[in-house]
Amino acid sequence: MERDKKAILEQANAAVSSGDNEKFLSFCTEDTEWNFVGDQILKGKDAVRKYMKSAYSEPPQFDVEHMIAEGDYLTAIGRISLKNPEGKIIQYSYCDVWRFEDGKMAELKAFVVAHA
Repeated sequence: MERDKKAILEQANAAVSSGDNEKFLSFCTEDTEWNFVGDQILKGKDAVRKYMKSAYSEPPQFDVEHMIAEGDYLTAIGRISLKNPEGKIIQYSYCDVWRFEDGKMAELKAFVVAHA
C-alpha cells in the first residue's frame, strides 16, 4: 500500500509539472485541505485550483529526494522551483506531509523554505 501512495504522488507531481493542474486535482479528494505552515490554509478543490492558477503560472519543477510512507501518510522531501510574479525562478526546499483517504490525497501539511 505504501508503494501505491508513492506512485499516486509521482503521477500527480508529473501532471502538475506538465501544466495539467486538473489531472493533479483528480488525485485529490473534493474536500482536500492544504496547510502551508505559517502562511495559508486552502480548503477544498476550488481553493486549491485558484492557488495553483496563481502560484503555478509556469509549471513547477520537482526534485523529490525522499518519500516515506506509513499508514495513511506519505512524507515527501525535496526541492521545488517556481516562477515568482516578477518572472524570476525561485528555489525552495520542502517537506510535504500528505494524508490519504480512499486512495486520494486528502490533506497536505507543507513546510516550505525559500533559498537565499
